[in-house]
Amino acid sequence: MLHAVYTFESNQKLTVMNSQNQTKKQRQFFIDWLRIGLIISVFFFHVGMIFRPEQWHVNSEESFEFLEPIMWWLHLWRMPLLFLVSGVGTYYAIGKRTSWQYVKERFKRLYIPFTFGFFTLVPLMIYVERINNYSSFLDFIPHMFDGGPYPVGNISWHHLWFILYLFIISLLISPFLNYTKSGHYNMIRGRIITFFAKRMHLNWLLIILILSQVVLRQYFPNSTHALYNDWAYFTYYVLFFISGFVLFTNPKIIKTLTKDRLLYLYQTIVFTVLLFTLPLIFGSPNIIQDYARGITEMIISLSCGLTAIGYFKKYFNKDHKYRSVLNEAIYPFYLLHQPALIFVGYFVLQWDMAYGLKAIFIILFSLISIITTYWFIIKKFNFLRIVFGMKKIKLVK
Repeated sequence: MLHAVYTFESNQKLTVMNSQNQTKKQRQFFIDWLRIGLIISVFFFHVGMIFRPEQWHVNSEESFEFLEPIMWWLHLWRMPLLFLVSGVGTYYAIGKRTSWQYVKERFKRLYIPFTFGFFTLVPLMIYVERINNYSSFLDFIPHMFDGGPYPVGNISWHHLWFILYLFIISLLISPFLNYTKSGHYNMIRGRIITFFAKRMHLNWLLIILILSQVVLRQYFPNSTHALYNDWAYFTYYVLFFISGFVLFTNPKIIKTLTKDRLLYLYQTIVFTVLLFTLPLIFGSPNIIQDYARGITEMIISLSCGLTAIGYFKKYFNKDHKYRSVLNEAIYPFYLLHQPALIFVGYFVLQWDMAYGLKAIFIILFSLISIITTYWFIIKKFNFLRIVFGMKKIKLVK
């Protein structure tokens, strides 16, 4: 009897270990590294926003002109690629979950952190932006929702727009998740993959992207992150998300893309040069130049993303002792990074020193505050882990 129990427990442990090993074997480590890299790039992008001529939440009196073309170029592809990576992550996260189980998981992972941040982190940022209008943060709290939507009023979701958009996309795709496990879907997906797995055929995605924007940007020309008037860009992000879910989870696609990575890099360089020479080609601004710029921007958006995926697959598809640590921390890092930059930036910008030094101190103090808050506070308490989108830890009795 004891032998039977021991054998049963041993088999059970072996099954769990095999399952864990299989999960680890299937894990696409380069996607984790790419996600980590993209969110860190968001941090440095927002550091740059402080020193741009364009109005941001806090701004230096002196701007760095050289940042303008760099920031513009980065803006074209970072967030579309992050939505694509989120689509890949969603594919692997679904596993054997039903649609309802997936919605519940997204509610915990996305809606709870969004709501928490909306009522805590964002008001702190708006208070710092308008600190001269209030005697203290306690004085600001009763006015958190005065005046309607930001920037006229105090209601905003600032950088949490990305989380809100992901949550809405999750709700939109949830009714179709059971279908994605059917034979009919797999047959259609197989045909799509056969087509896109050919050399440089991922460029055919541009037709869908460009057509969607030619139609929608007539009515919603600007990226607002406000949802209700942002349908062109919302659709753009949805298309990147779906392409990540359907295409970039297939080994054939990734293998071909990895082989073609240098070609996509050349494509990125060529169209980047073209983008910055369009004013010389067309002279004064006109509608043809506007269309040419828009199409060129979308080609760069896709090309950069494909290049990044190809190179990360080639050189970063390996595990590391810090990967799981960073992968867990990167979501709270995203939630905290903008409040930290605005709060630290407000005070550092008042110091009498060179603007280069101010940028260094803003980066340094913001990182210290984010890492300290995460490591010594958020990570230790289950309530904070939940509201920052992390899994609960089991408390040892």
